[in-house]
Amino acid sequence: MFIGHFAVALASKRFAPRTNMGLLTTATSFLDLLWPFFLLFGCETVRIDTGDTRYSKFAFVSYPWSHSLLMAIIWASGFALAYYLITRYRPGTIAIWIGVVSHWVLDWITHRADLPLYPGGPKAGLGLWNSIAGTMIVELLLFAVGIWMYVGTTRARDRIGRYGFLGFVAVLLLIDISDRFSAPPTRVTAVAWSCIIAFAILIPWAWWFDRHRVVRTGNVA
Repeated sequence: MFIGHFAVALASKRFAPRTNMGLLTTATSFLDLLWPFFLLFGCETVRIDTGDTRYSKFAFVSYPWSHSLLMAIIWASGFALAYYLITRYRPGTIAIWIGVVSHWVLDWITHRADLPLYPGGPKAGLGLWNSIAGTMIVELLLFAVGIWMYVGTTRARDRIGRYGFLGFVAVLLLIDISDRFSAPPTRVTAVAWSCIIAFAILIPWAWWFDRHRVVRTGNVA
């Protein structure tokens, strides 16, 4: 799951219009933001394996600290609490908490049974990644709904708000499609650093274009 997580962030703007997309994107991607650092520090393990599922190029051997359900709830609660203490904005607090936990739920739908319920505990996963067509259809539908909800909630106030957003959507689609049809990476460290670099670009980008959009009348909460 990749653009599906961004779809949740885009849709969340409907329920928390005062929360910037940079933060909403950080929330829905939070587990994947932690994961490459845990990989680099040797706390979690992934193996490049194009046969583990039909869709993914990786076998997720161990990632209890970034991707177990219990830790997702803990990370969500910490992130949401920090946000609430700073902003006192309840809808944004709820959207951030749900956004972090939604990452585990969407991964549970797509992954095989490799997602731990808690560190050292049983693992779960429905295995949508065993269907290439099913995975692409579900993700693209989610992304379309997320875009529709975001556009229905905000409008561009200048060219950055319009073309910055369109460019963001285009890049996400390009990354998603190219990742599916490109050759697998040769080193795990390259995977970790590519994730770090991608989020270092995408999150500020989301923050930037969202600051150049305004909430449509009737969507202020």
